[in-house]
Amino acid sequence: MAAEGGTDGGFQAYHEPHVIEILILVSFFLFLALSDWLADKIFRAGLIGQIIVGLVYGVPLANILEINWRETFLALGYVGLLLITFEGGLTIRLDLLRQNFILSTIAALLGLLTPIALSFALLYAGFGHAPLEAFIVGTALCSTSLGTTFVVINSASNATDYSQTRIGTVLISAAVLDDVCGLVLVSVIHQLRGIAEDGDVNLGWIIGRPVLASGLLAILTPLVAKFVVGPLFRRFLEKPLSKFKHTSNILLMTVVLCAFLAIAAFAGASMLFGAFLAGAFLSSIPSKEKTPSEPDTTSFVTTFEYYLSGPQKFILQPLFFASIGFAIPFGELWTGEVIWKGVVFTILMVLSKLVVGLVVPAWDMFSAVGFPKPAPPANERMSAGWAPATLLGMAMVARGEIGLLIIQIGLNETPFLTRKAFVVGVWAIVLNTIIGPVSVGVLLKKVGDQIATDKTWGIQSKPRDIDIESAMAPEQPGQDGRLPEGKGEESIGGV
Repeated sequence: MAAEGGTDGGFQAYHEPHVIEILILVSFFLFLALSDWLADKIFRAGLIGQIIVGLVYGVPLANILEINWRETFLALGYVGLLLITFEGGLTIRLDLLRQNFILSTIAALLGLLTPIALSFALLYAGFGHAPLEAFIVGTALCSTSLGTTFVVINSASNATDYSQTRIGTVLISAAVLDDVCGLVLVSVIHQLRGIAEDGDVNLGWIIGRPVLASGLLAILTPLVAKFVVGPLFRRFLEKPLSKFKHTSNILLMTVVLCAFLAIAAFAGASMLFGAFLAGAFLSSIPSKEKTPSEPDTTSFVTTFEYYLSGPQKFILQPLFFASIGFAIPFGELWTGEVIWKGVVFTILMVLSKLVVGLVVPAWDMFSAVGFPKPAPPANERMSAGWAPATLLGMAMVARGEIGLLIIQIGLNETPFLTRKAFVVGVWAIVLNTIIGPVSVGVLLKKVGDQIATDKTWGIQSKPRDIDIESAMAPEQPGQDGRLPEGKGEESIGGV
């Protein structure tokens, strides 16, 4: 029996894979690559093609891949999602993140509460579904696909890194906060069955645990990086490890990422949040300024690109989006009532995220009123800010993996969500995951340069860059033709 099962004497017997299985796998990865290229040319969003390939090869349509392969690809795809989020933490501008934390929090709360409110308005008041159904579907639609957000802004242009813009930083941090809040609501939905059956559930701890864990991680991570690990790393490890360059960096990155994932998971926080914090943690510990006498060091970002960028872009990331296609109940979407209700709900859910962009003109107006410094007229600021505002709103439209996860938990683990409400919610999730990336791709193609060069919301100079420019700039004489005090011949002569 052991030999028939594939093991004998405590080891796995080696069998040559069947040629049909090999050809299926080759065709799967080939079509993932081709669909990415084709969808990028047509929609400016290659991930749409990869989701379609997942639909075709998974259970929803042709059911070509066996279950063991689908489960393997789902796990590998989630590793790709973690790496996408980790890279986002590595590359995000921490100075802009701190400066815009309040704005990001307002944007996240607006993007969280508006979909839930509109879900109650349509599903409960309009379509007659139960309140808990409206809550579960609204929770699924209040999320923002973190992986899709990173991929869309990173792949939009080879010349511009939109994660380095102010609006890009607000977008990423708002999406991360949405993910944290979504985890809290997932915990509540997980326990709805227990609440319905016996009511012996500590709802306060269910809600409080992920909030407490995420809050402590968010507070302690920068403190430990600034006052403990950062000084120790720069004093004792940075120079010795620089001799090994990429090798030492990738080992350190692996240890830190795994540590944050384990801490986040066991504490009750989101692993995606842990991956993001791991990247931000590593980006904050190296020395910020180098002198010619210091050894040449390789940054963590460069190491990520050297070792992981290729596998992530061409294998893990496509598997992640294909796994979204595996989870779409395609055959149940095509009945008359479900279609029109799904389309109406989709439009409402697109609008619920578009309103997040209103924080941009509102913040511009507040800044103009709140600070006495010279500012352009309000109408000029409003007209200049429409592109960043639209980018922020449209980039948060995609729900993706988080939305499908929440709504399937509501269907499979609670007695409250009916099949009809589930399918209507899936319609909105799928169409939003298509509409968001496509709209962002078109927008950045048309006005990407305008967003990147916007003085308020575009790429901002780093503090060190400003200091260097100020130090190197020649002193300008005053109206009387003399240099400012202290900058004359004595200063130049060094006396």
